[in-house]
Amino acid sequence: MSLNTIALELVPPNVDRGREQALSDAEKVLRCSAEAGIGGRVRHVMIPGMIEEDDDRPLEMKPKLDVLEFWSMIKPELPDVRGLCTQVTAFMDEPTLRGRLAELSDSGFDGIAFVGVPRTLSDGEGSGVAPTDALTIFDEVVDNRGVILIPTREGEQGRFTFKCDRGATYGMTQLLYSDTIVDFLTEFAKTNEHRPEILLSFGFVPAVETKVGLINWLIQDPGNAAVAAEQEFVKQLAGSEPVQRRKLMVDLYKRVIDGVGELGFPLSVHFEATYGINTPAFETFAEMLAHWAPDTA
Repeated sequence: MSLNTIALELVPPNVDRGREQALSDAEKVLRCSAEAGIGGRVRHVMIPGMIEEDDDRPLEMKPKLDVLEFWSMIKPELPDVRGLCTQVTAFMDEPTLRGRLAELSDSGFDGIAFVGVPRTLSDGEGSGVAPTDALTIFDEVVDNRGVILIPTREGEQGRFTFKCDRGATYGMTQLLYSDTIVDFLTEFAKTNEHRPEILLSFGFVPAVETKVGLINWLIQDPGNAAVAAEQEFVKQLAGSEPVQRRKLMVDLYKRVIDGVGELGFPLSVHFEATYGINTPAFETFAEMLAHWAPDTA
């Protein structure tokens, strides 16, 4: 079953801010979406399972609330919203992971994307279950089993095909700052029969990115010219005036949607305000949804 949704990413708050920050985030979702004219249209929140990564992260990673703990705090505040999440599998054995996934599903998570080790480790490291194995092992535990899709990554056609062969039902893209996904999915559609749902991810870029560079860091892939071009676009967005910034992002959204819309993939959209929820971000998302939205298609 397709998710057919508008999802908003909400990162669990730091442990030291806990419930106060969680409730504030939920309130901002309701207020900012209403102010932007899209109140009630966010159907899922996507909560990433956060793990420590490289020491060079522009913003220090402090201990975060667990996904389930965060969800339990915001769920009553967002009564018509369901959950999506990412789950690191590589550090849990099969029985532990099975219990975790069952608890997530029972708590209102409609989709779980299996992810592997952080960039500081190599694929295959970790004593637990590999994400690609989890896709098959837990097919009766999790109906919507997702994977991360990075269209600019070398070898991603074969990697994504393998994940679909193993049982992935959807792919959630990395933040898109180019229309590379159009060529990627066009080629993918030509070469195999898989038609997983695609959650197209778009992130608001505020002016503070110029000073901090968190989005630049998140999408990095040293030596990859396609990613370097995306990083340059992020820099352009951060340095633009609000009206121009919104136009650039909406134009990108239109190119992506129009390019992949006829390829036969079920589509959802996933929005992220990397530096925190605010009305300008939601106004940009609203203008994107005016062009195309899964709830009105």
